Amino acid sequence: MYKSLFSRYLTAFLLIIVVAFSIIIGVVGVMMTDYSNEVNSSMLSRTAASIGRTVEAKYAASTTENYNRFVYYKRSELQTAVDAMSDADSGVIIFVTDAKGNVLLSGNEQEVSLSEQIAPELLPSLSDDGSAGDSGGAAGDEAGNAGSSADSSTGGSAATAANVALRLDSSDLGGVLATQYSISAVAISGRDGETVGAAYAIAAADTMKIFISTMVKTLITECLWVLLAALIAVYFISERITSPLKKMSMAAKSFAAGQFDVRVPVIGHSEVADLATAFNNMASSLAKTEETRRVFLANVSHDLRTPMTTIGGFIDGILDGAIPPEKYEHYLGIIASEVRRLSRLVNSLLEITRIQAGERKFNMESFDIAEMAREILISNEQRIEKKHLDVSFECDNDRMFVYADRDAIYQILYNLCDNAVKFSRDGGAYKISIIAKAGKVYTSVYNEGQGIADDDIDYVFDRFYKSDKSRGLDKTGTGLGLYIAKTIIDAHHEEIWVRSVYGKFCEFVFTLPQTHDPRGDELVPTAPLK
Repeated sequence: MYKSLFSRYLTAFLLIIVVAFSIIIGVVGVMMTDYSNEVNSSMLSRTAASIGRTVEAKYAASTTENYNRFVYYKRSELQTAVDAMSDADSGVIIFVTDAKGNVLLSGNEQEVSLSEQIAPELLPSLSDDGSAGDSGGAAGDEAGNAGSSADSSTGGSAATAANVALRLDSSDLGGVLATQYSISAVAISGRDGETVGAAYAIAAADTMKIFISTMVKTLITECLWVLLAALIAVYFISERITSPLKKMSMAAKSFAAGQFDVRVPVIGHSEVADLATAFNNMASSLAKTEETRRVFLANVSHDLRTPMTTIGGFIDGILDGAIPPEKYEHYLGIIASEVRRLSRLVNSLLEITRIQAGERKFNMESFDIAEMAREILISNEQRIEKKHLDVSFECDNDRMFVYADRDAIYQILYNLCDNAVKFSRDGGAYKISIIAKAGKVYTSVYNEGQGIADDDIDYVFDRFYKSDKSRGLDKTGTGLGLYIAKTIIDAHHEEIWVRSVYGKFCEFVFTLPQTHDPRGDELVPTAPLK
């Protein structure tokens, strides 16, 4: 199934954000729950211990023996202390009972009325040594998480008695309370250390749950806002990335249809911008290749059609008697020349095919390139004399040996010399130089004439390229010779280049590795390149 880059980015961003926020919410929720439970329990324990100590201190200071009568006579004073420690905002409620669980004082009679009685098993008790002990029994069974702990207290028997003896995380005290509460309670001891009552501090168990729920909702809301921001960011990011890619796709389809004038706009300096630049360069290269191919086809068509038309016309003239027998030899010579021209064209095309297929094999050997140059120079004697060229041949030594494929180098050197003669002006200079330097032999072919235009310099070694588009000077070339020469030199891991001033001169230079004379061990003398 097709998935756009935008949907992939969006899915990845959303997954990362959702997973991250889920982990954050989970971890924070657990931490806040544990922390709030601990804080709530500690607060209730301190409150219960404080009211317990207050009641014990006042009871110890009074002259009333009976605990219930003491509470009755001191109700106003004790109720003030209970109300002061109860906190309506935080939901903390304080109430005090006697030893039988009867509620004597309440900070909120709507929640804990004075008519209620706490079951004996839910009352805190004192241990034999007078300290608060675990009430045990049903209290632990009801809450599922009950236990005892000792909070710090102040000196005397009252301080010893004011230790938390009962702690319940969630309980309704056997139906006394309307809902579940967190509960802490301490036993209140009398003058002789006996348990005379209990002090309770309770708070709604769901208070922290509401806080945690609110916090989670806040985090989820923030997560949704972040998701929205991520959606917007992903849209613009993916649009910036995919827009050039879409344009490249459209351009590629145009290329497939043969339209090479389409270009992709380059925006910024990112990797996508580099890709767009490379794509445009490729488009320019394809356009140039297409233009070269078109020109090549036009040239090949002309080079095939012209000699074939000539050959066919002369043969028809001979067959129908339009050409007299005494002219046969002349016209047959023309036909032979045209056949050789066709042969050269076909051989060049075959050579290109072999090079592209990697089937061209080179037979490396030592040979005298100076002697080869002299032979080529002599073979062009008639053409040179016809143009009255000023010929010079410069060589560091009579014999200059190189290590290369003899036939391939002959093909290159002959092509360069042939072009030099072809494009030289009448009476112009024509020079072949063979110079040795630093283990290399530099062979150059120079001629004065039309030269090569600056716009054509970069393309002279491209296949099918002809700088003489008018075919005024080059009537027999196909634009393959220099491409073949460049390919052969590259296969030898050497260099070939051209220097030219349009309208004045042109010079081609190529290098080959220098080697010893195979008839002796002495290295051929070298000289600086002129």
